Amino acid sequence: MEASERFEFLLRLGDSPLVLAQRLSEWVGKGPVLEEDIALTNVGLDLLGQARLWLAYAGEFEGEGRDEDALAFRRDAHEFRNALLAEQPNGDYAETTARQFLFDHWHALTLRALERSHDERVAAIAAKASKEVAYHVERSTDWVIRLGDGTELSHRRMQAAIDGLWMYAGELFLPDAVDDAAAQAGIGPDLAALAGPWRTSVAAALDEATLTIPADDWAQRGGRQGRHTEHLGHLLTEMQFLQRAYPDARW
Repeated sequence: MEASERFEFLLRLGDSPLVLAQRLSEWVGKGPVLEEDIALTNVGLDLLGQARLWLAYAGEFEGEGRDEDALAFRRDAHEFRNALLAEQPNGDYAETTARQFLFDHWHALTLRALERSHDERVAAIAAKASKEVAYHVERSTDWVIRLGDGTELSHRRMQAAIDGLWMYAGELFLPDAVDDAAAQAGIGPDLAALAGPWRTSVAAALDEATLTIPADDWAQRGGRQGRHTEHLGHLLTEMQFLQRAYPDARW
């Protein structure tokens, strides 16, 4: 696996949790109930911590003096390699929950596969993150079931959220040359092979929630190659403002 491909691979692992952590931070102080406000914050902090580990490793591997802060705050939107799902707006609470649910089930499977990576650093980061993400899966699944099998209004909103975000989930299982190189080197997982287990676990939860799994599996793609929706630019404008306005500032 070439050095440039390894760097790209590590960026993909770090950028999705970084961008999703920023999205979740938008709920701080605005959660529907105090317990959920705190829970969302904790999930976001978990993802931010994971992103730091991946991006720190990416920066070391790149060897150009960029640490995790430089990679987070000094790149433009086209340089980010996050999945499109992670950058989608929060919407209402059903949309936030659906986005987290679809992401968490993929994230857990990916991390478990990465624990077997031939790269010891990758395996160690994945093992640490897996413990946190196991809780994320339990929490988001529980909320999908509660809302889906709740009132007529909550059911309708939850179904609409799943339907609206479904087209962004498929990208998570569409490998390209970088993913193929990582899998062949024993460093990354076979993404396509994760699609079946993901669909099985997601479908079981949706069935319990009395929700219908979308029939159309057409997938948007491009985020992991640097082609994003307009939402990422707005997100980065807020996330990167301080570092861009006051480069290298110190408290």
